[in-house]
Amino acid sequence: MTLHDDAALVLKAYEGRGEHQSALRRIYLDHLAAHPDALWKACDSGHLTASALVVDPERGRVLLTLHRKLGRWLQMGGHCEPGDASLAAAALREATEESGVSGLALLPGGPLRLDRHTIPAPCHWHLDVQYAAIAPPDAVVAISDESLDLRWFGYQEVAEVADDSVVRLVAAARAALAG
Repeated sequence: MTLHDDAALVLKAYEGRGEHQSALRRIYLDHLAAHPDALWKACDSGHLTASALVVDPERGRVLLTLHRKLGRWLQMGGHCEPGDASLAAAALREATEESGVSGLALLPGGPLRLDRHTIPAPCHWHLDVQYAAIAPPDAVVAISDESLDLRWFGYQEVAEVADDSVVRLVAAARAALAG
């Protein structure tokens, strides 16, 4: 199965909450159908990306990166690569690379949210498929070249440093963890 096929299956199965998430799901599926290169940075009309919010549920906190190019606190994530077998694998790879944390495990059940946002050229649009990754209790972080800083924030602190998309992702992760 190709990464493109996996993305289509993941999005067809995605049952995000609310009308906005349903509309984004349709936009993502239409984009995949119209663009064979929809998962690659070279797709000028935008491309799918994969991200994962690193969560430490025992301590009630999340790990965010101060993105080098965007200057904003975000979850770990980015572009798919040819070696990625699935969107989930891409999200886990990105989270591991950008956090330095080994032993991350994606929260079961597939993506938590979809988020479409503009990005400076040459990318233009990211159609992000967002997962959550659980950090092991002994997680040790290491800042990557893509980050200016890497820091743990309590759930309630996220709204003070991050935009609404990250706040919504934290809420979705907490809801998924609660059951």
